[in-house]
This record gives sequence, C-alpha cells and structure tokens, in this order.
Amino acid sequence: MQFLKRAISLIFSAYAFLVFLLLMFLLFPFVVIASFFGKIRGGNMIYDICRFWADAAFFLWGIHHQNIYETSLQNKHAVVFVFNHISYFDIPSWLKAIRHQHIRVLGKAEMTTIPIFGYIYRKGAILVNREDAEQRKRSVQELKYFLAKNISVVIAPEGTFNLSNRPLKSFYNGAFKIAIETQTAIQPVIFPRSNERMDRKHALWLSPGKSEAVFLKEIQTTGLTMNEVEYLKQKVYNVMEDALIRYKANWIQ
Repeated sequence: MQFLKRAISLIFSAYAFLVFLLLMFLLFPFVVIASFFGKIRGGNMIYDICRFWADAAFFLWGIHHQNIYETSLQNKHAVVFVFNHISYFDIPSWLKAIRHQHIRVLGKAEMTTIPIFGYIYRKGAILVNREDAEQRKRSVQELKYFLAKNISVVIAPEGTFNLSNRPLKSFYNGAFKIAIETQTAIQPVIFPRSNERMDRKHALWLSPGKSEAVFLKEIQTTGLTMNEVEYLKQKVYNVMEDALIRYKANWIQ
C-alpha cells in the first residue's frame, strides 16, 4: 500500500512539474515583451503574467487556494509584507494571495542561474546576495525605491527555509530596519499549509489539496526609531508564531 501511494505521488509530481514547465515556456515571450516597458510598468506587467501562471497551475494541480483575513485588509498603501518561508510552494502562494496591490519580492540572487526561469525571476524580483555587502546595499536601496512608488515589498525575514520543528526560524533585521527607516507598516502573512502541498525536504514532491494565506493584523511603525528594531522584530515574530500554532502548521512538534 505504501509503495502504491508513493508511486501515485511520484506520477502526480512529475505531471505537476511538466505543467509548471509548459506554462513557463508559453508565458516566457510575454515576460520578455513586458520587460521592455520599464522597471515600474513592466515589472507590474510581469507580476500580472506570473499571477496568471499561478492561477493556471493551481487549477491544473487541483489545489484550492483561500485567503483568510483576521482583520479588515487596510493596506491599499504600500506595506512591508513578511511571511514564514517553508518551501518553494510559498512563491506561487504569494501570487495567489496578493491581488489588491502591486508588489516586488526580495529573492535570492542564485535563483537567476536557472535557465529561462532565472530570466523571469531576475526581471521580477529584487535580488539579494547575503554574502556580498555591496549587493545587499543595492537591494536595500531598491526596496526603498519601490516603497516610495507605493509598491509593496515582500520579504522572508527567516532568510531561507525553516527546517526545524519550531514554527519559525530566527529573523534577520533587514525587513524591520527598512520598515522603520521608511515608516512603513508591516503586514505579516502566514502560509500554514505550504508544507502539506510541497514538503520542505522534498522540493519536487507536490500534492493536490488546500492552500491558505492568513493575513494577520497590520503592525504600524510610525514613530519607531532604529533603536527599536529588536522590539519590532520580536513583536512580529510573536504574532506569526502564535498564528502558525493556532492554524496547526504540520511541521510544528
């Protein structure tokens, strides 16, 4: 029985990967065209294309996505979105979750080495290499640039996948420094089902089912100073940790 379940899972995962690739090849020319329209308009167009990509993929994968709002969504203004990072499934989840405003995602520079996908990633994401101080500085300036244009930014404060049995890894300071420097509100979002759809330890294994994005209460930064980065970081951490426990994220033990 276990062998049969594993075989079915393998077949479905292969099908899901082929769907992902087919959609990427079909949409790639449109991304190239959009890239000629500049950093703002062209970037917004690329995210719209990628949202269509996510919609089509979720439908063909048999994954139903639901947004849950624990408070009324007030952020028509730009915010710093922060989220728990548990698997590669978080990427399409973001595209399904945020439809009410334009965004730019802070992503790892090494992802750009992947053929074709890397080009799309490079044109859409704000790239960061944490090992390169100069590159980190440029990424911070880009984040501030888009916030000034009323475009929200999306940052994973854990930096990489949480491979522990705890709700969250420790947070880096970057997202909270930027939020305070620009006096921009933090919007925490959790993905409690991502690890059920794509196991963090088996990146190419995907399963149909339920996907959720839970929008928690927006956290204001007005009046905070750089001396309060740790306070803000801990406050956001506590809120997200509590929510992941309440929504019974399956990696927590």
